[in-house]
Amino acid sequence: MQTIETERLILRPFQKGDAEDLFAYLHAPTASCFFSLKLADLAAAEAEVKKRALDESSVAICLKLTGQVIGDLFGGGGEHEEDETAAVGWNLNPQFGGQGYAFEAASALFDTLFRAQGFRRLYAYVEDTNEPSQRLCEKLGMRREGLFLEFVSFTRDEAGQPIYENTIQYAILRREWEAGEGARRPQP
Repeated sequence: MQTIETERLILRPFQKGDAEDLFAYLHAPTASCFFSLKLADLAAAEAEVKKRALDESSVAICLKLTGQVIGDLFGGGGEHEEDETAAVGWNLNPQFGGQGYAFEAASALFDTLFRAQGFRRLYAYVEDTNEPSQRLCEKLGMRREGLFLEFVSFTRDEAGQPIYENTIQYAILRREWEAGEGARRPQP
């Protein structure tokens, strides 16, 4: 993916030197859907950065002023998924939550996926306990399409049995994005 610049952020591919910032939020993921990405140490973070640097759908969210990686996005990539549809998602370092960075980054990604890459539909899966991501989806103009009961398991109980979570699917069409774009733009 090409570099995208917003008012406060730079969205770019992962690169050498990002491991420490990635480790800062993936050594103890807060959203259960990222538990499998937990990094044990800086060496694991360096390996993950190398992997992400080769993945066109993986995007680092960086502060424009400092260059610090404060989170990541995924979506799109070189190949269109079936029917010009792409899954999207985000993971922000909790230290930077509540400041509008996730909205600013996701808005820029959506705009790029719809306008520059020609996607017709974007969708996201969000656990029903992840209220911040649900609010973000709604602020982005995504509509709630369905609730999947006991859809996926990211953890196990003391007996080793999977703990299944309910998952909500959100989506937005390009025509919906274009029709409501002004209301979703980050405010200066």
